[in-house]
Amino acid sequence: MKKWAFVSDFDGTISKQDFYWMVIDKYFPEGRDLFKKWKTGELKDIEFLSTVFASINQSEEKIVEDIHSIPIDEYVPEFIKHVQENGGDFYVLSAGTDYYIHYILKKYGIKDVEVYSNKGFFQEDNVHMTIDENHWHYSERYGIDKSKVIQKLKEDYETIYFAGDSEPDSHPAKYADMTFAKDALQDLLRERNVPFVAVESFVEIEEYLKEKGLIR
Repeated sequence: MKKWAFVSDFDGTISKQDFYWMVIDKYFPEGRDLFKKWKTGELKDIEFLSTVFASINQSEEKIVEDIHSIPIDEYVPEFIKHVQENGGDFYVLSAGTDYYIHYILKKYGIKDVEVYSNKGFFQEDNVHMTIDENHWHYSERYGIDKSKVIQKLKEDYETIYFAGDSEPDSHPAKYADMTFAKDALQDLLRERNVPFVAVESFVEIEEYLKEKGLIR
């Protein structure tokens, strides 16, 4: 069994802007009404995201250019390197799609990071997702069940650290050994009595891991 791994959500945690907001702001203003329906429970997460991602109507070259414009926490590449240099593995766990995640990881030269997410692909000027209902981590609501991924990783690691920022992250947080919570996730975990460390950046997360002796 390996010693430890760090698992991070992507949109809003590693990135500073959700991919779906970038699409809504640039190409799909109607998505704002859909966003309200999603937040009131009228739409499942996967229904909302699938509709938004299929409403870009741009060439793949333009979509990749837009993906590259999404800002991330500037310290993330360094943080991942430090995790790997100190015997930890780094995973991305996202209820979005791996289509844009891989482009951003490549842009910043981030290597040896496994991505657990909904499979995405470009077709006919839009981004689409392949959702396999028979996959072991399938979720009817999110496409991917983050809790199942954390539980499966716990079979291979003594300790799992997790970072997230929003509602989908409240479920895997119950199974991680320690959760670093940003933004809305903090209140959600307080309401559910799930322990967490409140953070705003990966610099703060690294300071915590240094105090625990995991990163030298």
